[in-house]
Amino acid sequence: MADLLTKAARQSRLPGLAESGWQAVEGQDAIRKIWKFKSFSQAWAFMSRVALAAEKADHHPEWSNRYNIVDLSLTTHSAKGLTALDLDLAEKIDRFAPGAEVITDHGAPLLCLCEERAQKS
Repeated sequence: MADLLTKAARQSRLPGLAESGWQAVEGQDAIRKIWKFKSFSQAWAFMSRVALAAEKADHHPEWSNRYNIVDLSLTTHSAKGLTALDLDLAEKIDRFAPGAEVITDHGAPLLCLCEERAQKS
């Protein structure tokens, strides 16, 4: 089983992830990031790359997808909180979506592309 992050590891690694858009999950020892892609196929391709990396690491995210939006959280369930597995996977994931918009307001309503199109018509 992976060990929970030490205070030193949190202080050294979490700020860099926060700069790329990862945020703490309220009420959990977890991190979350939301991406908005230009299309469903870009979101799906991103999810496929993440799935392959997660499978290789034997560490899997909690996530949802709505058309061009991917909402992903990382925590290590067996450790009941953040471990190096989560931070390592987050750093890999960040390399898979260089052109996507990162949503930083996790509480704001977020429309997917099809909902945006419907509002315009």
